[in-house]
Amino acid sequence: MAWDDAIAGQRPCVLVAHAFRGRAPFECDKAEALARMGYVGFALDLYGKGVLADDAEQAYALMGRFTQDRSLLQQRLLVCLETAAGQNEVDANQVAAIGFCFGGMSVLDMARTGAPVKGVCSFHGLLSAPGNTAGKPIEARIQVEHGWEDPMVPPQQVLDFAQEMTDASADWVLQAHGDTVHSFTNPAANDRAAGTAYREQADRRSWLSMQNFLTEVFA
Repeated sequence: MAWDDAIAGQRPCVLVAHAFRGRAPFECDKAEALARMGYVGFALDLYGKGVLADDAEQAYALMGRFTQDRSLLQQRLLVCLETAAGQNEVDANQVAAIGFCFGGMSVLDMARTGAPVKGVCSFHGLLSAPGNTAGKPIEARIQVEHGWEDPMVPPQQVLDFAQEMTDASADWVLQAHGDTVHSFTNPAANDRAAGTAYREQADRRSWLSMQNFLTEVFA
């Protein structure tokens, strides 16, 4: 958890949900960046006790437990939310969440279940519906930052997501970044052939978009 001691009193909190490897320095750096904006940044850990995959095979195994059991994922997310909201520095009525890759799917599930968050922002997140929230209205605002050439989220999944959000009467925005694949915010991603590559323009534009989004949801 990161916050600026120079700011007195409680302030809005932004949860940061990690990618498939687990909570890493990448997510902790995002929490610190949010703290510099005046928020409490809370880098959650869905795998528990600092578990961090050494390679993609381990990461897919760790993530698979939750992609195959979205109810378990949603339960853990709620615990993370309750823990963050209970901190002395946090205004419990002003909480949002952002997430990357698997974390993007995770924060979207928070909104889908009706968890008490003002808004969620997904970066190159998986968009598939969990299967246990159909027919439930979505009150949290939704921002999705998507690489249009992401092989893990093909155009049909994007269209299905748009229909899902529309059916749920959600206040949603999806920004698609051209010539952009998966993991476009992560400077360590460098395998375009595998569909994961950093793209500075998309990283910068999506982060600015998120800042505007947070300003709006916490207004």
